[in-house]
Amino acid sequence: MLPSPGNLTTDTPVQLYALGDSAIVLQFGDAISPETHRAIQAVGTYLEEHPFPGFIEHVPAFTTLTVYYNPWLASQAGRLDPYAEVARQLQELLSQVQVPADSAAAPIVEISVCYGGSFGPDLEWVARHTALTPEQVVALHTAPEYRVYMIGFAPGFPYLGGMNEQLAAPRKDQPRAEVPAGSVGIAGKQTGIYSLPTPGGWQLIGRTPRRLFTPEAASPSLLRAGQRLRFVSITEDEFHQLQEHES
Repeated sequence: MLPSPGNLTTDTPVQLYALGDSAIVLQFGDAISPETHRAIQAVGTYLEEHPFPGFIEHVPAFTTLTVYYNPWLASQAGRLDPYAEVARQLQELLSQVQVPADSAAAPIVEISVCYGGSFGPDLEWVARHTALTPEQVVALHTAPEYRVYMIGFAPGFPYLGGMNEQLAAPRKDQPRAEVPAGSVGIAGKQTGIYSLPTPGGWQLIGRTPRRLFTPEAASPSLLRAGQRLRFVSITEDEFHQLQEHES
């Protein structure tokens, strides 16, 4: 059971285990939920504000936070066991983290999407699968406020939590060899946005002109874990206008 607002370790048995010789995984149970996400974000933020000697970075996922470290620095130049020392420091850190009640104050990023047609070739299929009309699929997909749970699969690809379960649809039996960047897809109970042209098996219902990954930028990824997001339906003309602005 994950925490209500307050101290993390009071309610949450966070498990630690090694990932190679320079990383530790913090396992927050196995349930994907807003509460798990909130706890992982709280620990990551606290780590950034209170780094231990040798700390390099942390990588959040659905139910884990992986902490990478420099073994030499963490061992105090070979005097200590680096894994034991980092694990000790993380345990101390966990006892001090306060999980906020809500992070709704985080700004919302609007992602404009042109649904259906050549931009969303699977919209009709998803509508038939879910016994909805294409218009209802779009309405349900644009209604919620989503949370970026993690970035993965490809640079800048956001895995989003909060999709209406009426839209759940299986992956394609035969993945596409290349999915255009900006394609918005559904796989199971998840929705996400392809950040780069890659192979993919998600059901494509639309496409955004926004660039999710710009390698030459100081901050290449448009989105990061913890952000809130909302999809906004646009016309094909609006798509091309916004695409010119993005390029």
